[in-house]
Amino acid sequence: LPIEHWTEANGARVWLVQSPGIPMVDVEVDFDAGSRRDPAAQAGLASAVATMASKGVRADGSQPALDENALGEAWADLGASFGAGAGNDSFSLSLRSLTEPALLDKAVHLAARQLAEPSLPGAVWERERERWSAAIREARTRPGTVAGEAFAAAVYGSHPYGDQVTEATLAAIGTEDMAQFNARYLQACRARVAIVGAVDRAQAQALVGTLLARLPAPAQCAPLPAVPEVQPLAAPVQQNLAFTSAQAHVLIGQPGFKRNDPDFLALLVGNHILGGGGFTSRLTNEVREKRGLSYSVSSGFSPGLNAGAFVVSLQTRPDQAAQATEVAKNVLARFVADGPTPAELRAAKDNLIGGFALRIDSNRKLLG
Repeated sequence: LPIEHWTEANGARVWLVQSPGIPMVDVEVDFDAGSRRDPAAQAGLASAVATMASKGVRADGSQPALDENALGEAWADLGASFGAGAGNDSFSLSLRSLTEPALLDKAVHLAARQLAEPSLPGAVWERERERWSAAIREARTRPGTVAGEAFAAAVYGSHPYGDQVTEATLAAIGTEDMAQFNARYLQACRARVAIVGAVDRAQAQALVGTLLARLPAPAQCAPLPAVPEVQPLAAPVQQNLAFTSAQAHVLIGQPGFKRNDPDFLALLVGNHILGGGGFTSRLTNEVREKRGLSYSVSSGFSPGLNAGAFVVSLQTRPDQAAQATEVAKNVLARFVADGPTPAELRAAKDNLIGGFALRIDSNRKLLG
């Protein structure tokens, strides 16, 4: 892809793909401020900040304050959208707008206010916290949630990737903590901006300048503290969690690899053969097709700035969970020992290469 890349004077790094086919632009701004940087006692802080990003902005000079309803109406009037989210590694804000100058200029200015000047109303946070807590309670009535939390704790140990958002950690988060989060992480020099759409470099630079203009821009960007690496497992562990359910959830795995691992592509192709390729994978063939032990079974990696988990996942009847688990483990062991056949390797490469165009067939996918 023809990706243009430069660094702004304020330290923000920008990536641009010019896509003039439709008069729209998609923008994503990322900060190294994902959940891996949440204090353990306040797990969920980054996600809470993302939730509150759409709940209002402060007054600024001649521009009045906007509550969540007025903010929603303002975006609707522009025919544009702006959202925030938090993953393990990043805190992200995304903007989509038509490139008609009058609309785009208003959208970027409104996004800049929402990025740098959220109002963080306490009453709204109390409402959202109670809603989130209720969702957590409901989720824990499902076996998949219970299994996933136990698996994360076993694989990641004390690493932040394994921390769970609970009612207690949400209760420990206040709007003042969110304000401190914004001040600490959302600085212009820490921004990573991706732009895809019908704009040229000069327009993109003007867009970035306006979008980040209200953020703090220190002369020097102090480095963030290092996050410890995910540690390998010391020994295998099997947990059997009792749960009254018509279906058993089975998760098998361990720490995997980081996103910048030089073996990324080899592992992508290998996992496609093992369990990532749907009905053509070995796990599906052995567990589902030959034995009928599971409707679906898959394997996958989740590489990030730290090593994400490798996991084999399946659901089956409780009375055949032990058999399904044993078959999956045997398939994995044989694959590690012997690797793929030449025919499997060729088929996996053909599928991944042939389907590559579908990974970049929209501005949204190009942005990702």
